[in-house]
Amino acid sequence: MLSISNLSYFIGGRPLYENANLHIKPKDKIGLVGQNGTGKSTLLKIINGDYQATTGEVQKAKDCTIGFLNQDLLSFQSDESILNVALAAFKETLKLQDEIDEVLKKMETDYSEEIINRLAFLQERFESNEGYTIKAKAEEVLEGIGFQTADLDRPLRNFSGGWRMRVMLAKLLLEKPALLLLDEPTNHLDLPSIQWVENYLKNYEGAVIVVSHDQTFLDNCISTTVEVANQTLTSYPGNYSFYKEEKKLRMELQQNAYENQQQMIKQTERFIERFRAKATKSNQVQSRIKALDRLDRVNEVVNDEAFVNFKFKFSQKSGRDVVILDNISKSYGDLVILKNTTARIERGDKIALIGANGKGKSTLLRVIDGTEKFEGQRIEGHNVIKAFFAQHQLEALTLDNEIIQEMAQAGTKKTEMELRGVLGCFLFSNEEVFKKIKVLSGGEKSRVALAKTLISEANFLLLDEPTNHLDFQSVNILIQALQQYEGTFITVSHDRHFIKGVANKIWYIEDQEIKEYPGTYDEYEFWKSQQSEVKVVPTPVEKLEKKPQPTVLKSTPEAIQAKKDLKKLEEQVSKIEKEIESLELLKTETEKKMADPDIYVDEVKAQKLQDSYQNIQNSLYELNAKWEQLVDQISSLQELAG
Repeated sequence: MLSISNLSYFIGGRPLYENANLHIKPKDKIGLVGQNGTGKSTLLKIINGDYQATTGEVQKAKDCTIGFLNQDLLSFQSDESILNVALAAFKETLKLQDEIDEVLKKMETDYSEEIINRLAFLQERFESNEGYTIKAKAEEVLEGIGFQTADLDRPLRNFSGGWRMRVMLAKLLLEKPALLLLDEPTNHLDLPSIQWVENYLKNYEGAVIVVSHDQTFLDNCISTTVEVANQTLTSYPGNYSFYKEEKKLRMELQQNAYENQQQMIKQTERFIERFRAKATKSNQVQSRIKALDRLDRVNEVVNDEAFVNFKFKFSQKSGRDVVILDNISKSYGDLVILKNTTARIERGDKIALIGANGKGKSTLLRVIDGTEKFEGQRIEGHNVIKAFFAQHQLEALTLDNEIIQEMAQAGTKKTEMELRGVLGCFLFSNEEVFKKIKVLSGGEKSRVALAKTLISEANFLLLDEPTNHLDFQSVNILIQALQQYEGTFITVSHDRHFIKGVANKIWYIEDQEIKEYPGTYDEYEFWKSQQSEVKVVPTPVEKLEKKPQPTVLKSTPEAIQAKKDLKKLEEQVSKIEKEIESLELLKTETEKKMADPDIYVDEVKAQKLQDSYQNIQNSLYELNAKWEQLVDQISSLQELAG
């Protein structure tokens, strides 16, 4: 479908590509990876025809249409509604609709057979183009990537750059080009939208080349990984995880070959040196000198994986409770973000706050920080020292400072050697620490701001989208640093690879309440999939959430006592629900083990497993019965409380 042959591309005399080759077949799903600055986005622009190769060829089939999503589209403006902008993908069909409207207008005065035949012809073509479904398709795609139904008639101009980019992505997906080029498509998407795009691309009929720093996204929607490195393109027949393992294996083989060749070179050089002066060995010496000159040298492996050994220092540990939120409510006019919700952050919690945009994640982060106004009570624990990272802090960096100066202003009294060590962990080495902040890229500024946050000696970190602008290597550095962090943190992020690497609890906002899953992201995803499968059967949690909530409490002594008892019972119910969820997971895991025929080879082991399963069943029966009893008591107390 498209072939790149012997491609060379120079920028100011520096080769970005040299004799690079790539062949793209129909339905290929390719992920383009490599360090920042290696030319991934440039390659997409060369394929699209925006840039011309210095030498080499880019050949494509006549029927190969190309659609290109790039960051330049952020500036696109229009007074059209976002629905109409997306519908522009169906140019031919819309043109047919206009012609049909013209013919229908003519038919008000002209009933000739020619006009009637013309209308029939146009309507037949319109129907074959699925013209009656294009609006529904556009609405489906727009809502899939995060727009509300009420937004669809709003002008594109009223949306921020990130949301305008989503509209352009929707238009591109609806156009269905033979080759889809996507440059960082997840940059402006929230987690549900990213997952929707993944599923769409997996089933996409054409070929796709995507540049992304979202490792989980790549794992879920590509089948080939192409690495951009050393001015060339190297293909790996698998997703990003396969590429990492395969590259590691190739590097080991290359390093072994390098070491063997170096040993052979040293032996040859010793022979040449030893017998250079002997006339009887002159022919052999000359032969070996020529052999060395002709030798195709194997390069030593340069490992670009960074390993962090980051030592965090706390002047003091926080108390057991870091922050308690009690009956918190927050709204912006008619938009309710939180309503009478309660949550607790304890020392050692590593919380990932996830969910769709517009749910109030960043607002909640500021409430926890104490910098956002709200109704209710926020209780900060003993000896809590906070540090907050958000993207606006990149703008707060002093542009004329050198990196090392900026780090010194963090106020930790670290020596220059210690600061250099920290910056080394964040990929700033040697003379790079003297770079001015104003010459840094967005990703480099993020690394500086993150490094400042992490050396602040805070025992409680609040991180709002810390992986924005970071490449694979920088994200992995941050993961390693936070894995070694012994304090408490809460982070808002859409990067599942990052969340999987750092979180031991998952928070999300649903029905204006903070909900918590007490486990890792993988466990949360499994639990969520189980919930969706049994959605028709109400779970204890669902039943409890549907109970009527009192709006005004009676002031009688009985009502006051009922309120106190009600709170105790709700705490007991919450505890039982968590136990039920844990047992349900354990039950599922046990059933999987029991389904394995090999387990019955060992009778004792099989009997123990069956006994364990029966105990789980009994425990679940008892807990559900207790739960129902408590819910009945809660219902009675609610009536008494008002």
